[in-house]
Amino acid sequence: MSNNQQSNHPKLNLWRDVRFWRFAGQFLAVLIAAIVVAILWGNLNRNLQQLGIQPGFSFLNSQAAFDIGETPISYAPSDTYSRALLVGLVNSLRVMVVGIILTTIVGITAGIARLSDNWLVRKLALIYVEIFRNTPLLLQLLFWYFAVFLTLPKVENPISVLGVIRLSQNGLELPWIQFSPEFSTLLIGITLYTGAFIAEIVRGGIQSVSRGQWEAAASLGLKPGLAMRLVIFPQALRVIIPPLTSQYLNLAKNSSLAVAIGYPDIYLVASTTFNQTGRAVEVMLLIMTIYLTISLIISLVMNLFNKSVQLKER
Repeated sequence: MSNNQQSNHPKLNLWRDVRFWRFAGQFLAVLIAAIVVAILWGNLNRNLQQLGIQPGFSFLNSQAAFDIGETPISYAPSDTYSRALLVGLVNSLRVMVVGIILTTIVGITAGIARLSDNWLVRKLALIYVEIFRNTPLLLQLLFWYFAVFLTLPKVENPISVLGVIRLSQNGLELPWIQFSPEFSTLLIGITLYTGAFIAEIVRGGIQSVSRGQWEAAASLGLKPGLAMRLVIFPQALRVIIPPLTSQYLNLAKNSSLAVAIGYPDIYLVASTTFNQTGRAVEVMLLIMTIYLTISLIISLVMNLFNKSVQLKER
């Protein structure tokens, strides 16, 4: 019976099948993208041949012959360009990792302060957010570097904070480690700038939790601090994490502004490399690949974290 029904069903023409047109559209998009890439690659090869440059990455094994101001791993001008780029990458990762940790602390603190019952705390948090969110990051970096760190006392007469933190033209010094003025400037700049955006994300996330949750926590005898930590904030994370991921990605990419203050991150070292070798295309491809990889790793970690805090439906 069912076979007879199937045989009596009129056969759909191919051009009226929506699945065919979906497949054809995807195939056409891929074909156009491949043609564009082939045209650009051919044009690039022709231009390089006219300049007498053979594309390749063999220059990475040549001697760099330039110094780097800040080297967390061993490096000398006699090392190769690949070693120099590795130093720049480590410098970038230092800023990104420490920056993400600090900006999370600053953002959450400011976001909760924006909802404080204390008028002064609430207004101070508002002023912080509006100032740092509405001024360009590049200007903030230049301000911290030229108006703050370069005007600090010399290393012989540092400013001491509680006998633990020492500030001078040599940068920020802690009992166990010292940060250069360039590293300190970049870290403070991107931390406070990104923290202002995270504060608004945290504030919005907390306000998305229904008032009934506060009342339920209070009925259990929880004080506001405990209610925030144990009841409200875990629920707000479901709203906070997706936009928070975007801010972490922005922080990672904004670290490339280190070039403005002379901090030897991967972009600054790469700039020196292609100025010396003339391998602008290859170096730019390397930089793009590095930043793309870092961004994908951040996205992967945050997506896993986001998945872990979502409600599990039975």
